[in-house]
Amino acid sequence: MAPAMLAIAGMAAWPAGHAAAGTPPVAQARIAVAANFSEVARLLAEQYARRSGNRIDISVASTGKLYAQIRHGAPFDVLLAADDSTPQRLVDEGLAVRSSLYDYAIGRLVLWSRDATLVTDGERVLRQHDFRKFAIANPALAPYGAAARQVLQHVGRWDALQPRLVLGENVGQATQFVLSGNAEAGLLPRSLVLEAQRQVGGSTWLVPADWHRPIIQSAVLLEHGSGNPAAIGFLAYLRDDTARRTIAAHGYD
Repeated sequence: MAPAMLAIAGMAAWPAGHAAAGTPPVAQARIAVAANFSEVARLLAEQYARRSGNRIDISVASTGKLYAQIRHGAPFDVLLAADDSTPQRLVDEGLAVRSSLYDYAIGRLVLWSRDATLVTDGERVLRQHDFRKFAIANPALAPYGAAARQVLQHVGRWDALQPRLVLGENVGQATQFVLSGNAEAGLLPRSLVLEAQRQVGGSTWLVPADWHRPIIQSAVLLEHGSGNPAAIGFLAYLRDDTARRTIAAHGYD
C-alpha cells in the first residue's frame, strides 16, 4: 500500500509557476515522516507554509519502510525518522547530508487501553494482566515497536505474550487496533495516545524511560533535496521556538 499523502499548500500571494516579477517562485518539498509524528508534521508544515509561502508534501509510513523506499530511489527531500540510527545510516550510505542531522524529538511510550478501569496500576497491569490481545508496532519496522519489545522483555512478558500480540505495520495501525477494540491494550507512542484519548478516553500509564533505549528521533536532509530551498527551510524551521512548542505540546520530550 502506498504511504498516506498529506499535501500542505503554501499560502503565497501567487501560485507556483505564476510568481509576480521579482517574487521568488513557490518551492515545494516532499518530506518522509515516521507514522508516530504524522499529525505534528502536518501542523508544522502548515506553520512553515504560512511563514515561507513554500509547499510541503508529507508521506507517512514506518521508519523501516521509508528507509527502504529511499534506498530504492523514492524522491523524498527530508526524512523525519522515529530513531537516530536510520538517518545516520543514510548519511553513511551517501544518501543524506551529514551536516543536516538534527535530533528533533524524544519519544515516550505509554500503556493505553480504551477501558477506563484497566490501567489503574500500570506496572502491575503490564506485568500481570491476562491480555486478550495486545498491540505494538512491528519491531522489525518501527522503532517504537522495538522499544515496546524491550519493555515487554524488561517485565518478563515478551515470550508469554507472543501468541496474543497484534503487530501494526506502523504505530498508527497499532494505535488503531486499540482504538477499535481489536486489542485490549497496547504499548504506543504518547503522541498518538493523546490524540486517541480525545476521541474515546480510556486509561493510560507512562512507561519509565529507562525501561527501553531512548527513542531519539532524528531528521536529515536527503541528497535528493540538497538543493531544495523548501526542504532546507523546513529543516531549519524545526529548530524554531514555535515548532519546538508544537512538538512538546504533542507529547514529546
